[in-house]
Amino acid sequence: MTNPLQGESNSTPFPMPSSQPMLLRGVKWGIIATLLSMAVFSGLGYLISEVPGLLGGLIGAAIGGALLLITVGSIAFANRFAKSPLYLQIFFSIVLGAWTLKLVGFIVAVVLLKDQVWLDTQVLFIGLVATVLVSIALDVIIVARARIPISSELP
Repeated sequence: MTNPLQGESNSTPFPMPSSQPMLLRGVKWGIIATLLSMAVFSGLGYLISEVPGLLGGLIGAAIGGALLLITVGSIAFANRFAKSPLYLQIFFSIVLGAWTLKLVGFIVAVVLLKDQVWLDTQVLFIGLVATVLVSIALDVIIVARARIPISSELP
């Protein structure tokens, strides 16, 4: 008997998609970049406006890093269902669900943090944007250096 989420129940391992190592590298470097951004922007924030700036830089970089890691992590997780006959439906459900979660989470964070007196929102914004830009640059570098085999049957 087969489970539609897992495909056929044989004992041979099913290889992950060839993009999986690249995605896992993205997660690793995303975590490193997020931690470095949190350290840099909390330090810069402290120099700009003391504790409110420190908190703004820390929270902004953390939000930026979370946005990156939710996307890459959801794709890497969705690839675990590659063996399933419903792979495409499962994959896009997971990825679109993650994107929806990111959008809702970002809006909630903006609404909750916009008027806080204990927080320098300008430092938060700069830390968030800079971390997102760093994550985009990382994605470009990782994809450009990836060696993904490409094959197709031409008519």
